[in-house]
This record gives sequence, C-alpha cells and structure tokens, in this order.
Amino acid sequence: MKIHEKYIKRCIEIAKNGLGTTRPNPMVGAVIVKDNKIIGEGFTSPYGGSHAEVNAINSVADKNLLKEATIYVTLEPCSHYGKTPPCSDLIIHHNIPNVVIGCIDDNEKVAGKGIKKLMEAGCNVSVGVLEVECKSLHKRFFTFHNKKRPYIILKWAQTTDGFIAPKTKNEQKPVWITNTFSRQLVHKWRAEEQAILVGYNTVLADNPSLTTRDYFGQNPVRIVIDNNNSLPKDLNIFNAEAETISLQENTAKAICNELFNANINSVIIEGGSKTLQTFINEGLWDEARVFKGAVVFNEGIEAPKFAGKLISTETIAGDILEIYQNK
Repeated sequence: MKIHEKYIKRCIEIAKNGLGTTRPNPMVGAVIVKDNKIIGEGFTSPYGGSHAEVNAINSVADKNLLKEATIYVTLEPCSHYGKTPPCSDLIIHHNIPNVVIGCIDDNEKVAGKGIKKLMEAGCNVSVGVLEVECKSLHKRFFTFHNKKRPYIILKWAQTTDGFIAPKTKNEQKPVWITNTFSRQLVHKWRAEEQAILVGYNTVLADNPSLTTRDYFGQNPVRIVIDNNNSLPKDLNIFNAEAETISLQENTAKAICNELFNANINSVIIEGGSKTLQTFINEGLWDEARVFKGAVVFNEGIEAPKFAGKLISTETIAGDILEIYQNK
C-alpha cells in the first residue's frame, strides 16, 4: 500500500468515531506522522467542539516534532471562523510542512480556500488520496451542501413473499418480520442519523417510539407526515424522549426542502409503504436498506418497488440484509 494511502485509511477509520455526533459538521479524521511513525491523531468532537486537526495537534506532546511532520486529513482543512477558528491557520501556526488531504471541501465557505491558504504559507499540499473513500465518508455533508437536501436512507423489512405489513391486525403495535438482532442494528442506525421519518398511517397503525432504546446513542429527531395535524398527541411519537416535527407536505421534494431548512443533514425513512414509494418515485433517496425475514404473510401491504445497485448482502441470524445505492 502506498504510504499516503496507509495513513489516509487510518484517518477514515478514526473519523467514524464521530458518526452521529458531529452534525451538521462532517466527521473528519486526522493523523500526524513523523519518520513513518504516527505521533498524533484525532477526530471531530461533538458539534461545538474541536475539529479533527485540532484534536490531532493537541495529542502531540512535543510540539517541536510538528515542524518536521506530515498531517493527513480526510477533508480539506477549514479556512473560516465558525464555532471554532480555522484549522488551516492552526496548521500554519505550528509550521507543519506537509499536508495530505483526502478530498476537497466543496462547501462554498471552504471550496479550496483552505488549500490555497496552506500553499501560500509554504506548505507542501497533496490532494486526492483515497478520494472516493473520503467522499463516501463525508456523503451526508456533501449531499446536504451540494444537493440542498438531507442524505436519505430508506429502510424496511419484508416477508419472504414480499409484504411489509399484514392487511389487518388486532393491536396498535408493529408486527415483527425480523429478529431481535436485526432490530438492534436498526436502532444503531437511528443513532447514526440526525432524523427519522415515517408517515401518518404508520404512526396510527404501530404507535412507534422511533428511539434508540435497544442501542446506546442519541435519539434522532422524529419527523411525521401529518397533513391535517390530526394525530392524537398521546401517541408515543409525541412523548418527551426525543424532539418531534410534524410536516404537512405531500411530495418528497417539499419534504426535503423543509428538512434542509431545518438543517437536517441526514434522515432514515422507515415507512410505511406509501411514504417510501413517494421518495422512490421522485428519485430522492441515496441508500435503501432492505431486510428479508423468514416470515410469510400470504397477503398484506406490498413492499416498495424500486431499482437500485446492490452493494452488499449479509445474513443476520437468519434474516437477510441487502443494501442498495440509488443508480
């Protein structure tokens, strides 16, 4: 493996420690190397805290070593003041001579300005190391800023014969298709995304909580489509466990506009079938995560119809999980 790729790969690994906590900032990883030895590393702190470069520099005990080091970072160091000072200024202040960057930050506040500032200060800057992997790491951030909408993950579980729910049921709660291991994984996913969205009929039929109760992590913001604002306020979705936002929109585009204006940079859509199909039909989705459980309904509400690129398949204690990307 090329030496730069080795350390950018490490940056990507540690960056994921910030998943679900850094939003709306990207989860960045930074590694500092001298004489082919890592002397410091860091990842983005929860929002309002230090960026990855700051944490990496702070982790180096002897700051004199920085003058002969290389800092690797998954995303172009910022050049503007936000909650924290510019990271490019900090790199220059410590006279770090070499900077290796995974991908450019095309957010208009940065967009090459950090690289320009570093080069004008005399730093040797390399850009585009494991660029595809770094862009994938920052997919939520890039989607929000470039497409002016959240990164959208569709999720549902379907039976062996292709149904996501029975036609009728006796109780106001979910009819489980997957096992407890798959359900715990879904709660992990909820902790990783900023919001979770369901439709009116799902709330009435299942009375879901939409929390991370089976996994350690922050509850997502709950979004419910309630066109007439008529859902009873004693339902679980309106309890105090997490923030809930009601939207009165019918199209996926209008919903995306509302979420963008609310600074929601990622959302996992858990149904029902009508809501999922709306986003599919308008082409407004990025990933689909589809569970297939060892259950047969014979009849019921059919699973959404979609076309995507299958990128992975795994088995979870008998359940099958397929993950697709929007073509």
